[in-house]
Amino acid sequence: MTSALEPNGRLRLVIFDCDGVLIDSEGLSCRLIAGAAREAGLAVSDEEAVTRFGGKALPLLKGEIEKESGCRLPDDWSFAMRDRFVDAFSQSVETIKGAREMLEQVLALELPVRVGSNSSMLEMDAKFSGSGLGELLDQDRIHSAIDMQKPKPSPAVYLHAAAQEGVQPAACVVLEDSDTGAKAALDAGMTCVLLRAQGQPVPDWPGLVRISKLSEFSVILKHALETQRESGS
Repeated sequence: MTSALEPNGRLRLVIFDCDGVLIDSEGLSCRLIAGAAREAGLAVSDEEAVTRFGGKALPLLKGEIEKESGCRLPDDWSFAMRDRFVDAFSQSVETIKGAREMLEQVLALELPVRVGSNSSMLEMDAKFSGSGLGELLDQDRIHSAIDMQKPKPSPAVYLHAAAQEGVQPAACVVLEDSDTGAKAALDAGMTCVLLRAQGQPVPDWPGLVRISKLSEFSVILKHALETQRESGS
Protein backbone atom coordinates (compact mmCIF):
# COMPACT_ATOMS: atom_id res chain seq x y z
CA MET A 1 0.00 0.00 0.00
CA THR A 2 1.27 3.47 -0.87
CA SER A 3 1.14 5.70 2.17
CA ALA A 4 -0.97 8.84 1.83
CA LEU A 5 2.03 10.67 3.30
CA GLU A 6 4.47 9.56 0.62
CA PRO A 7 5.38 11.73 -2.40
CA ASN A 8 3.47 9.42 -4.75
CA GLY A 9 0.52 9.12 -2.38
CA ARG A 10 -2.80 10.93 -2.59
CA LEU A 11 -3.76 12.63 0.68
CA ARG A 12 -7.47 13.49 0.51
CA LEU A 13 -8.95 13.16 4.00
CA VAL A 14 -7.86 13.47 7.63
CA ILE A 15 -9.81 11.48 10.23
CA PHE A 16 -9.39 12.15 13.93
CA ASP A 17 -10.05 9.86 16.82
CA CYS A 18 -11.78 11.80 19.60
CA ASP A 19 -10.56 10.82 23.07
CA GLY A 20 -6.85 11.25 23.64
CA VAL A 21 -6.41 13.14 20.38
CA LEU A 22 -8.89 16.02 20.57
CA ILE A 23 -10.68 15.63 23.89
CA ASP A 24 -8.97 14.88 27.19
CA SER A 25 -11.71 12.71 28.64
CA GLU A 26 -10.01 9.33 28.72
CA GLY A 27 -8.79 9.69 32.30
CA LEU A 28 -12.25 10.65 33.56
CA SER A 29 -13.96 7.93 31.48
CA CYS A 30 -11.57 5.25 32.68
CA ARG A 31 -11.95 6.30 36.32
CA LEU A 32 -15.72 5.99 35.97
CA ILE A 33 -15.26 2.53 34.45
CA ALA A 34 -12.89 1.58 37.25
CA GLY A 35 -15.54 2.62 39.77
CA ALA A 36 -18.11 0.48 38.01
CA ALA A 37 -15.66 -2.43 37.90
CA ARG A 38 -15.13 -2.15 41.66
CA GLU A 39 -18.91 -2.17 42.11
CA ALA A 40 -18.85 -5.53 40.30
CA GLY A 41 -16.18 -6.82 42.70
CA LEU A 42 -13.13 -6.36 40.46
CA ALA A 43 -10.08 -4.96 42.28
CA VAL A 44 -8.83 -2.16 40.01
CA SER A 45 -7.50 1.24 41.03
CA ASP A 46 -8.11 4.62 39.39
CA GLU A 47 -4.37 4.84 38.77
CA GLU A 48 -4.31 1.76 36.52
CA ALA A 49 -7.62 2.56 34.83
CA VAL A 50 -6.28 4.22 31.65
CA THR A 51 -3.76 1.47 30.96
CA ARG A 52 -6.37 -1.19 31.56
CA PHE A 53 -9.46 0.32 29.94
CA GLY A 54 -8.23 3.02 27.54
CA GLY A 55 -9.42 2.85 23.92
CA LYS A 56 -11.84 -0.03 24.47
CA ALA A 57 -15.55 0.08 23.67
CA LEU A 58 -18.05 -0.35 26.51
CA PRO A 59 -19.53 -3.65 25.25
CA LEU A 60 -16.02 -5.15 25.15
CA LEU A 61 -15.27 -3.81 28.63
CA LYS A 62 -18.54 -5.25 29.92
CA GLY A 63 -17.44 -8.71 28.79
CA GLU A 64 -13.96 -8.30 30.28
CA ILE A 65 -15.28 -7.13 33.65
CA GLU A 66 -17.81 -9.96 33.78
CA LYS A 67 -15.14 -12.53 32.93
CA GLU A 68 -12.60 -11.27 35.46
CA SER A 69 -15.04 -10.56 38.28
CA GLY A 70 -17.39 -13.50 37.77
CA CYS A 71 -20.25 -11.04 38.19
CA ARG A 72 -22.96 -10.69 35.55
CA LEU A 73 -23.58 -7.03 34.78
CA PRO A 74 -27.03 -5.68 33.82
CA ASP A 75 -27.92 -5.93 30.15
CA ASP A 76 -28.11 -2.15 29.95
CA TRP A 77 -24.72 -1.63 31.63
CA SER A 78 -23.14 -0.02 28.54
CA PHE A 79 -26.02 2.45 28.20
CA ALA A 80 -25.90 3.26 31.92
CA MET A 81 -22.16 3.95 31.68
CA ARG A 82 -22.71 6.13 28.64
CA ASP A 83 -25.19 8.19 30.65
CA ARG A 84 -22.62 8.54 33.45
CA PHE A 85 -20.10 9.78 30.89
CA VAL A 86 -22.50 12.32 29.39
CA ASP A 87 -23.36 13.70 32.83
CA ALA A 88 -19.67 14.04 33.70
CA PHE A 89 -18.69 15.60 30.36
CA SER A 90 -21.54 18.09 30.60
CA GLN A 91 -20.03 19.37 33.82
CA SER A 92 -16.36 19.41 32.83
CA VAL A 93 -14.34 18.49 29.75
CA GLU A 94 -10.97 19.66 28.50
CA THR A 95 -9.16 19.43 25.20
CA ILE A 96 -5.83 17.71 24.69
CA LYS A 97 -3.09 20.35 24.94
CA GLY A 98 -2.68 22.00 21.53
CA ALA A 99 -5.72 20.27 19.99
CA ARG A 100 -7.55 23.42 18.92
CA GLU A 101 -4.45 24.97 17.38
CA MET A 102 -3.65 21.72 15.57
CA LEU A 103 -7.19 21.40 14.23
CA GLU A 104 -7.15 24.99 12.98
CA GLN A 105 -3.81 24.37 11.25
CA VAL A 106 -5.14 21.26 9.49
CA LEU A 107 -8.24 23.13 8.35
CA ALA A 108 -6.01 25.94 7.05
CA LEU A 109 -4.40 23.37 4.72
CA GLU A 110 -7.87 23.04 3.14
CA LEU A 111 -7.99 19.35 3.93
CA PRO A 112 -11.41 17.90 4.77
CA VAL A 113 -11.61 16.43 8.25
CA ARG A 114 -13.86 13.90 9.96
CA VAL A 115 -13.99 12.23 13.36
CA GLY A 116 -14.29 8.49 13.97
CA SER A 117 -14.65 7.43 17.60
CA ASN A 118 -15.79 4.62 19.88
CA SER A 119 -17.69 7.25 21.85
CA SER A 120 -21.43 7.54 21.28
CA MET A 121 -22.85 10.59 19.53
CA LEU A 122 -24.43 11.65 22.83
CA GLU A 123 -21.01 11.62 24.47
CA MET A 124 -19.35 13.47 21.61
CA ASP A 125 -22.08 16.10 21.53
CA ALA A 126 -21.33 16.82 25.19
CA LYS A 127 -17.56 16.74 24.68
CA PHE A 128 -17.41 18.99 21.64
CA SER A 129 -19.99 21.39 23.01
CA GLY A 130 -18.30 21.64 26.40
CA SER A 131 -14.82 22.03 24.94
CA GLY A 132 -15.71 24.53 22.23
CA LEU A 133 -14.29 22.33 19.45
CA GLY A 134 -17.80 21.95 18.07
CA GLU A 135 -17.31 25.37 16.50
CA LEU A 136 -14.75 23.81 14.15
CA LEU A 137 -16.48 20.48 13.41
CA ASP A 138 -19.74 19.92 11.55
CA GLN A 139 -21.89 17.33 13.30
CA ASP A 140 -22.51 15.38 10.09
CA ARG A 141 -18.75 14.81 9.85
CA ILE A 142 -18.58 13.08 13.24
CA HIS A 143 -19.10 9.30 13.29
CA SER A 144 -19.64 6.89 16.17
CA ALA A 145 -18.40 3.32 15.88
CA ILE A 146 -20.42 2.28 18.92
CA ASP A 147 -23.62 3.70 17.45
CA MET A 148 -22.82 1.71 14.29
CA GLN A 149 -22.50 -1.34 16.60
CA LYS A 150 -19.05 -1.94 15.10
CA PRO A 151 -16.56 -0.53 17.62
CA LYS A 152 -12.83 -0.41 17.04
CA PRO A 153 -10.71 -2.43 16.49
CA SER A 154 -13.21 -3.00 13.68
CA PRO A 155 -12.23 -0.68 10.80
CA ALA A 156 -15.91 0.00 10.01
CA VAL A 157 -16.13 3.57 11.33
CA TYR A 158 -13.06 4.65 9.37
CA LEU A 159 -14.28 2.99 6.19
CA HIS A 160 -17.63 4.70 6.70
CA ALA A 161 -15.97 8.10 7.09
CA ALA A 162 -14.01 7.62 3.86
CA ALA A 163 -17.11 6.48 2.00
CA GLN A 164 -19.04 9.52 3.22
CA GLU A 165 -16.26 11.74 1.90
CA GLY A 166 -16.15 9.80 -1.38
CA VAL A 167 -12.44 8.96 -1.14
CA GLN A 168 -10.48 5.72 -1.13
CA PRO A 169 -9.10 4.45 2.21
CA ALA A 170 -5.54 4.70 0.87
CA ALA A 171 -6.05 8.46 0.54
CA CYS A 172 -6.82 8.88 4.26
CA VAL A 173 -4.62 9.69 7.23
CA VAL A 174 -5.95 8.84 10.69
CA LEU A 175 -4.68 10.45 13.90
CA GLU A 176 -4.96 7.99 16.80
CA ASP A 177 -3.56 7.56 20.29
CA SER A 178 -4.46 3.94 21.14
CA ASP A 179 -3.27 0.61 19.76
CA THR A 180 -6.92 -0.41 19.36
CA GLY A 181 -7.68 2.59 17.16
CA ALA A 182 -4.42 2.31 15.24
CA LYS A 183 -5.25 -1.29 14.35
CA ALA A 184 -8.67 -0.19 13.11
CA ALA A 185 -7.11 2.47 10.90
CA LEU A 186 -4.46 0.17 9.46
CA ASP A 187 -6.99 -2.63 8.86
CA ALA A 188 -9.07 -0.06 6.96
CA GLY A 189 -6.11 0.37 4.61
CA MET A 190 -5.30 3.88 5.84
CA THR A 191 -2.12 5.57 6.99
CA CYS A 192 -2.14 6.00 10.77
CA VAL A 193 -0.27 8.64 12.74
CA LEU A 194 -0.01 7.55 16.36
CA LEU A 195 0.25 10.20 19.08
CA ARG A 196 2.47 8.57 21.69
CA ALA A 197 4.69 10.25 24.27
CA GLN A 198 8.44 9.77 24.16
CA GLY A 199 9.50 6.68 26.03
CA GLN A 200 6.20 4.89 25.53
CA PRO A 201 6.19 1.72 23.37
CA VAL A 202 4.88 1.84 19.80
CA PRO A 203 3.74 -1.24 17.86
CA ASP A 204 6.01 -2.21 14.96
CA TRP A 205 3.26 -2.14 12.36
CA PRO A 206 3.68 -1.15 8.67
CA GLY A 207 1.91 2.10 7.84
CA LEU A 208 2.23 3.49 11.37
CA VAL A 209 3.86 6.89 11.87
CA ARG A 210 4.66 8.11 15.38
CA ILE A 211 4.50 11.66 16.73
CA SER A 212 5.04 12.71 20.32
CA LYS A 213 3.34 16.14 20.15
CA LEU A 214 0.21 17.34 18.39
CA SER A 215 2.12 20.26 16.90
CA GLU A 216 4.00 17.77 14.70
CA PHE A 217 0.85 16.58 12.93
CA SER A 218 0.07 19.55 10.68
CA VAL A 219 3.76 19.79 9.78
CA ILE A 220 3.69 16.21 8.49
CA LEU A 221 0.52 16.85 6.49
CA LYS A 222 1.86 20.09 5.00
CA HIS A 223 5.08 18.38 3.93
CA ALA A 224 3.13 15.51 2.34
CA LEU A 225 0.92 17.90 0.36
CA GLU A 226 3.91 19.92 -0.85
CA THR A 227 5.90 16.87 -1.98
CA GLN A 228 2.85 15.39 -3.71
CA ARG A 229 2.32 18.63 -5.64
CA GLU A 230 5.97 18.68 -6.67
CA SER A 231 5.77 15.08 -7.88
CA GLY A 232 2.53 15.78 -9.76
CA SER A 233 0.39 13.39 -7.68
